Formats: sequence, C-alpha cells, structure tokens
Amino acid sequence: MVNTVIAASGLLVLPRLRVQNANAVSGPLTWGFPSPTAFIGFAHALERRLTAQIPQGFDGVGIVCHGFQAQASKPVGRHTQVFHLTRNPVDQDGGAPSLVEEARARLEVTLIIPVLDELDDYEGNKLVQAAFGIALSMRLAGGSILPPRPGKRYEPLWQPLPEDIDGQRETFKNKLRRHLLPGFALVRRDDLLRERLADMQAKAPATVLDALLDLCRLNIEPGEAKPDEPEKVEWHVEKRRPGWLVPLPIGYAGISPLYAPGEVANARDSETPFRFVESLYSLGQWVSPHRIENLQDLLWHTEADTANGIYRCVNAYAASRSQ
Repeated sequence: MVNTVIAASGLLVLPRLRVQNANAVSGPLTWGFPSPTAFIGFAHALERRLTAQIPQGFDGVGIVCHGFQAQASKPVGRHTQVFHLTRNPVDQDGGAPSLVEEARARLEVTLIIPVLDELDDYEGNKLVQAAFGIALSMRLAGGSILPPRPGKRYEPLWQPLPEDIDGQRETFKNKLRRHLLPGFALVRRDDLLRERLADMQAKAPATVLDALLDLCRLNIEPGEAKPDEPEKVEWHVEKRRPGWLVPLPIGYAGISPLYAPGEVANARDSETPFRFVESLYSLGQWVSPHRIENLQDLLWHTEADTANGIYRCVNAYAASRSQ
C-alpha cells in the first residue's frame, strides 16, 4: 500500500464540513479529536447510501482538520477543565435521570474519499452532488453537520485521478493539496512509537504504554548540578518532539472468543458474530498537507485479523517515511 497506484477513477472531496456536538471521547484513556474509526464509519455509511450509483464503493478516507474546539472550560477555583454537559429535567422523584452524557466538540474537517467505480467527469460531478446532499443529513462522530457556507471553497469537488503513480502524485500536489490549507492531516506514526520504546528499553524496563505516554506528555527533567553549587539544579523541558504527536485510538482488540450469531444475549445484531473488545491505541501525528507528497499517505483503511481479534484502522504514512 506504500507508494502504490490508487485503484480509483477519482476522489470525492467533502470540504470544510462543520460538525457540532461531535463525540470528544473515543477511548478510555484520552479525549479530543474523534478517532479515525468515526470517519471510516461515516464513509462506509455514505457508501451504503450510494450503492446504486457506485456498486464498487469507496477505498479509504483522508482526514484533514481545519478547526477544533472542545466544549469545555476551567471553572473558577479549579485546576482542570470540565466538559459542558446538559442539565436534564429531573425525574418524578426529583432526582437526576440516569443518562450518561458524552463530551462534545465542534470541528471543521475535509474528507477525501477515493471512488473505485469508473466514472467520467459528468458522472463524477453528479455523484459529488448526491453524496454531499446525503452527507449533510448524516451524523459524523455523533455530531450534526451544519449547512455549508456560501463560496466556491465550500463546494464539494470531484477530482479525476490518472492511472499512473506519477500522475496521481502530480494531481495531489498541484490540484488538491492547496484546497486542504490551512489545516492538518491526521496520520499514523507507529514507527516513532517503536523507536521510543527501543530507546527506553535500552535504559530500563518499559512497555508500549510507557513509550506512548512519554511521547505525548511534556517531560520536565533536572539538569546536571554544578560542582560549586551542588544544591542548585536547573530544570528544563526535554528535547522537542519530532512533530505534533498525539495518542490515537485506532480500533479494537478482542478480549473474548468470537461467538456465533445469537449466542450472546441482548446483542445489537443477532445475525452477526459477536466478540467483546477493548480499545486499541497507537501514535498519531498532525501533519500539514503541504508536507505530504503521496496521496496514499493521507488515506486511512480498515484491517481485520479475526484470528487474533484485531480490528483496526491503518495508514501508510509511517511506512513511506521508512523507504
């Protein structure tokens, strides 16, 4: 999947979608921008609504964020932020209803979706308008999509793709990339996670979680004491990170056998195999689109290993950096 031709006739570009009340908690350890699973799920739901026009469907999704605002604040006298949650009406006994509120955020994103079906410009533009109209009625990461603003930059775009890798690279660099600025693309950097883990294990026992936390937090460490003033130590922030790194929920890992359909009581779907899972974390990075050379580096895909119970989202950016 690295530096390979994208088997798509063109790209469906949904620019600057404004989402309100999106879910800001994608996993048990972190909060913030929604997980790639939310955007892949959105593209899959959109694909199912367009089956009559594109039987072959989509091939991944690229995620570019132009703005993010968590609905949170720090009250007077508090040292931590709290989310803005609704105060629901009391029940008949005068108590609070048993509702589990979710943290919310506002965001503005552009989605780039390759279309596998062979479409000419007329069919592509027709698909874009139909897809955009459907998308505005859908939920994205649990949030509502607001009506588009006037202007050409907010109109959906059909971008034809050449069949060769060089042509696709030139199309991305010269025709598409400027539409993504200003903004930051979300990519996966598990290569940096492995490097940090190896460095930490060379000094002391460490786990992958230790490496993930070390990369995503601000570490303040003491410097060496001066011989003439051993009681004085200067504290400093450790060396800068290799980019804007964030912990990233990328999918789920199974914690139970795969049960047959209907075997587990009260499952949402009685016709699909069932498995209990927990969140799967990796390392992500926000990268400016002008630093991305290959369109494939931008796209997220799904990967399932049912034998080992791994269901995750994958991205080729880290692999292309190692070449």
